[in-house]
Amino acid sequence: MGKPFSRFTDCRFEHNSSLEPAAFAECRNMDVVLQVWGGGFYLLNKIFFAFAENRSEQVTRQLRIAGWSVYLLGVPAWVIILIGKHDWIAASIEAGGMPAMLFGLFNAYQGAAVLNKYFDRIVALITYAFVGLGIGYSLYDYGGLTSFSQLLEVGLVVGFLLGSYLLAKKNSAGWFFFLLMNISTGSLMLLQNKRLLAAQQMISLCFVLYGLSQARKVPKATVSALSQ
Repeated sequence: MGKPFSRFTDCRFEHNSSLEPAAFAECRNMDVVLQVWGGGFYLLNKIFFAFAENRSEQVTRQLRIAGWSVYLLGVPAWVIILIGKHDWIAASIEAGGMPAMLFGLFNAYQGAAVLNKYFDRIVALITYAFVGLGIGYSLYDYGGLTSFSQLLEVGLVVGFLLGSYLLAKKNSAGWFFFLLMNISTGSLMLLQNKRLLAAQQMISLCFVLYGLSQARKVPKATVSALSQ
């Protein structure tokens, strides 16, 4: 782990003048790979989730399993990217969202209408603890709410954690928090000159809006039942 970790710590500072041209180019290539990795998997997650809404039970189950799986696979890249930008709050919160993702994957795989209440309570406790930790540490570290980027980090924290948790519970209200997350994260990436990730967030936003619109529709089977 020594050499890769050392290379990573050298690459954290994009404007580090001590890096040789070859090393700087390697860092830039690594940065692009991380953006494609993290952004690509998170985009796939929104696509799978969006098309899982208002579908047959079997199709919904398969798409949600795929959605939660790629969501988990995208976490490491985002953590590395955020640490590289010194966004320690966002990086820790990103990792803290994994229990909700595992909860969502478990629920999708089980396909049961009734959730495991013990698993739900544990994930809820972790989720709200990380929300409080993220916001509380941000206010403490900055001495209050003092910058626009800090506000975006708070929006990312709340949207990411609560959106993931609520959708893991199959609660469509989670889509509203995903809207907050995508807008906050996209804006934060623009401020940090992560244009590729910012563009990915805008594309994700389109699928989030589509998923929300589908989730708010009454399923056809329900309409037929009500009309009888």
